[in-house]
Amino acid sequence: MQQHPYDYADYTYGAYEPDDTRPPRRNRRPVVIAVGALVALLVVPVAVDRFATARVESRTARAFQEGMHTPSVPEVHVRGFPVLTQLAAGTLRQVDITAHDIPASDTTGPLPVSQLSLRLAGLRKSDDDKEALARSAEATALLSYPDVSDALGPEISRGTRPDQVRATVRLAPGADVTVAATVSVLSGNRIAFKNFQVTGGLLPEVGRVALRTVFERPIRLRNIPDGLRLRSVTTTESGLSARLSGESVTFRSDDSARTGSA
Repeated sequence: MQQHPYDYADYTYGAYEPDDTRPPRRNRRPVVIAVGALVALLVVPVAVDRFATARVESRTARAFQEGMHTPSVPEVHVRGFPVLTQLAAGTLRQVDITAHDIPASDTTGPLPVSQLSLRLAGLRKSDDDKEALARSAEATALLSYPDVSDALGPEISRGTRPDQVRATVRLAPGADVTVAATVSVLSGNRIAFKNFQVTGGLLPEVGRVALRTVFERPIRLRNIPDGLRLRSVTTTESGLSARLSGESVTFRSDDSARTGSA
């Protein structure tokens, strides 16, 4: 009988042998250790830098509070990373400070600052640690209408224009008189009230003269860091917003807090 060309009878199956040509499995433990070490090298300096940042922010806030006599600790944020290199160089690139209820003088004066927001560039300590010096600074001071009213006498509120305030004078029950004045900036960090005019009600001449005298007297911003100059003032819903800026701005700590000030 003719054998079929594909007869499997004489085909011999060899034993199955695994393919040993694959590369051996590598031990990944050294790689994991190396990655862990790298992460540690990155995390530890960051943690140390954050600790130093928190410390300098706390000291700066305390020194500012004692120097400016604020009832609460200001909010302080040191910008830029890393802060440790800035401390080593002796100058902080940017520091933002927000303080509330700054009195007009050592004892509460006629016009406190409700809120002062500062952005300081190039902040460093003086050689004797008694002052903090900023290469330049920008600030916004909010003067609340109740405080402005206490300083001037009449009840002050926002006018019809961004540069105008309105004053209400109560002569008798149901007989109010309203007047308007334009706010502007004078030298010496002073706010002036000009263009006085009656806008509602009947005001006797003697009252008109008295109010004109009140508004002709500028009010001065006190307890503002040396070097800051008043640039503009506008009216908002809550009060007068004064913008200040300057170079070589100086912050002085209180006598009892000069040692170790920020």
